[in-house]
Parts: sequence; structure tokens; C-alpha cells
Amino acid sequence: MGAECETCRMPMLDPNPQNGQKKMLIVFGSFFAIFVIIAVIATIASP
Repeated sequence: MGAECETCRMPMLDPNPQNGQKKMLIVFGSFFAIFVIIAVIATIASP
């Protein structure tokens, strides 16, 4: 019954993402990692 609507329910994180989704996840993950590193450095450097 739900086989005709395969793209109707799109999960946020695919178990096997396509190439574009994988690239976007890598970009957002690197942004988040840089943000965390800056936050840690700022926390250590603050008096």
C-alpha cells in the first residue's frame, strides 16, 4: 500500500545517503567540528 510513495516520507538521516547528501553531511559536520573547536579554545583562553 505504501510502496507507491517511496519518496513521501524522507528521513532526516539516510542510512545510505546519495552522493549529494553525503557531501552536504560532510560540509555540515565540518562546520560543526570547527565551531566546537573554536568554542573549546575560547573556553580555555577565557580568564
